[in-house]
Amino acid sequence: MIMKGIRFYFEQQGFSTAHAEQLTTLFLLLAAIILVAVVGIVARKLLLKVVTLFARKTATDLDDLLLKHRVFASIAHMVPPILLYNVAHVVFLFYPDIIVPVQAVLTIYLTIIVIFAILGSLDALLENYNEHPVSARLPLKSFIQVLKTLVISSGAVIVISRLLGTSPLVFFSGLGAFTAVIILIFKDSILGFVAGIQLTANNLVKSGDWIEMPKYGADGEVVDISLVTVSVQNGDKTITVIPAYALISEGFRNWRGMSESGARRIMRSISIDMRSVQFCDEAMLEKLRGIFLLRDYLDAKVRELDDYNRRFSCDTTVPVNGRRLTNFGTFRAYVIAYLRSHPKINSDMTFLVRHLQPAENGIPLQLYVFCNDVDLANYEDVQADIMDHLLAVLPFFELRVFQNPSGADIAEAAGAIGDLQQALMPNS
Repeated sequence: MIMKGIRFYFEQQGFSTAHAEQLTTLFLLLAAIILVAVVGIVARKLLLKVVTLFARKTATDLDDLLLKHRVFASIAHMVPPILLYNVAHVVFLFYPDIIVPVQAVLTIYLTIIVIFAILGSLDALLENYNEHPVSARLPLKSFIQVLKTLVISSGAVIVISRLLGTSPLVFFSGLGAFTAVIILIFKDSILGFVAGIQLTANNLVKSGDWIEMPKYGADGEVVDISLVTVSVQNGDKTITVIPAYALISEGFRNWRGMSESGARRIMRSISIDMRSVQFCDEAMLEKLRGIFLLRDYLDAKVRELDDYNRRFSCDTTVPVNGRRLTNFGTFRAYVIAYLRSHPKINSDMTFLVRHLQPAENGIPLQLYVFCNDVDLANYEDVQADIMDHLLAVLPFFELRVFQNPSGADIAEAAGAIGDLQQALMPNS
C-alpha cells in the first residue's frame, strides 16, 4: 500500500508509470540501505559494547572467550542481511525477478557469517575446556576439528546450491555417488578421527604424556593431539609430528605408568670375568667381614654351610666337596644389601640382582630395581653413582670386570713381552 502511494505521488508529478515504479524502487532501496546501516551501527556499536561490558563483569570465562573469538561481533553482523532479506520483497515489489537473486546473495553472506560465528564458538568452547584439568585426560581438539569440518562442508554446500539456484537437499542426496571420492580426499581425517576416538576412549595417550616411537624419531612429551596428528616435543626440544592413526596401527611406548607410579626402572649389568670367580678362603672371609653390610649375611651363611657339610659328612679339605661361599655370590649378596639400604631405591617394587647367561663377554650381573625419583637428571645421577660404587668395590672381592682389550692393554702386553725377552737374552 505504501509503495503504491509513493508510485502514485510520482505519477502525479508527471512521470510515467514505468518511471514512477523505478523511482519508487530506488527511493525504497535508499531508505532500506539507510535503515540497515543505522541498525547495523546500533548493533555493532551500542549492543556490542553493552555485551562486552556485561561479559567483562561476569565471573565466568566463557563469555570473555566468546568476545576474544569475535562470536558476538559475528552475531551483530547478522542483523543487516536478515533485515535486508525480509524487506527485499517490499523494495523490489515491482521487479519480482530481482528478489530471488538478491535473497540468494544475502543468504550466502549470512551463511558465511554464521559459519564464522559457529567456528568462533567452537574455538571458545575448546579453549575454555582446555583450562580444566580433565582436558589433559580427555582431549577434545580432534572432535572440535571434526565439527568444524562438518560446519564448513555444510556451509559450502549451501553457498554452492544458492549460486546454482538449487536446493541444498540435491547436493546432500547426491553425496552417495561421491562417497569414494570423499573417502579418498578425507582419508587422513577419517583415519585420524577414528584413531582419536580410540586413543581418547581407551585413555591411551593424553597431553603431557612421554611417549616413544622410534620409527618416527619421537621420544618426548605429547604437546598437542589434533584430528590428524599428534605432536611430540623431544628431549632436544625438536617437534615430531606423528599421524594419529599410526599410534593405533603401529603401536608406541607410553611412560605415563612410570610417572604415575613414582618410580623409574634401573636395569644395568656388570660383566664379570669368569676367570676371577673363586671360592672364598678364610683370609678372604675375614677381610669381607669388615664390610658392615655383609657381617650378618656372612655369619648366617657360614653357619648354614657348616651345618650342611657336617650333616652330609663332606670332606672339606677338597674344595669341590660340600658347599662353599664364592666371591661372586658374596658380591651379589653385597649388591642386594647395598641397594636395599640405598635411600633412592624402592624396595617395594620389583627388586632383582641376578646372573644372566654366561657368554663370550663374561657373566653379566644384572640390576633390575626401581629408583623412587622419576626426574631424569636425578635418576641418571642415582644409577651412575650406584654403578660407580659397584665397579670400585669389585677388586675388594677379587673380581675383575670383563672388557675387550684396548690399545693401551695391547701396548702394555707388548711391552711386558719385550721386557721378558730382554731378561731371557744371554749376556753378550
